[in-house]
Amino acid sequence: MPVTDAVGTPASGRGRGPEADDAVEMASGLDALESQPAAETSRRVLAKTAPPLLAVVAVLALWQLAHVLGWSERLPSPAAVAGELGDALADGTLLPSLGHSVLRCLVGFAASAVLGVPLGVLLTRIAALRTVLGPVLAALQSLPAAALVPVAVIGLGPSEGAVYAVVLLGAVPSIAVGVAAGIDQVPPLLLRAGRSMGARGPSGALHILLPAALPGLIAALRQGWTFGWRALMTAELITATPLPGIGRMLAEGNEAASMSAVLAAVALILAVGVSVESLLFSPLERRVLHNRGLTGR
Repeated sequence: MPVTDAVGTPASGRGRGPEADDAVEMASGLDALESQPAAETSRRVLAKTAPPLLAVVAVLALWQLAHVLGWSERLPSPAAVAGELGDALADGTLLPSLGHSVLRCLVGFAASAVLGVPLGVLLTRIAALRTVLGPVLAALQSLPAAALVPVAVIGLGPSEGAVYAVVLLGAVPSIAVGVAAGIDQVPPLLLRAGRSMGARGPSGALHILLPAALPGLIAALRQGWTFGWRALMTAELITATPLPGIGRMLAEGNEAASMSAVLAAVALILAVGVSVESLLFSPLERRVLHNRGLTGR
């Protein structure tokens, strides 16, 4: 007596007809098609995450080796720095400091973008303005943030306003110069075509100029974020009035002559910078370039 399943069909495939075999093959094919995107996504994620993880592992391995071999008497181990971060998290100082610094930089970066992007557009539209402000912006861009802090503190006092002023002075020139450079690379034929279709003045800048210069605009914003983040850390580090933030953690570690605390603050600064680059600017740049057929995803 043949073995049957719950609905009375033969358990073996010998009793199936051609239609049943075709149905099974079709189902198998559909399963294979559904599994391919998942496998492709997994490979893509692995290809993007593996190099940074390997780099981090290599740095930690070299760091541990330098500690074990005693290359520097003051160099702590990675575990000691991780313990410093754990202690800061446990006593409630890590997250508020991180949050204050990130919030300050976000607000300062947003204000810098609002000021820097239109300024960069104006530099390309008004030759006299570029002649006058171009050298000034280039000089401010090359000026170290440490030189801006005393000016801001004397002018605004040791306050949040002085910190934001340093961020603006560090980021606005970089964004404006980068936007102007990106617009300079837009083909003139495209601008003439836009003007012939009635896109002039602010409308032409909004619908023709900025979309055409979008890759350069993203590069300018990325550079502005970098300059602003570095300027913020400098301002928090050397501002006379203690302000909660990563820069203050770095200053306190320096005052206590604790290399572990200093390196813990440096690790936080690097982590924020790398996170913003990896999660915001790099994906945005890849998408824009891919949509324009300039690179693969």
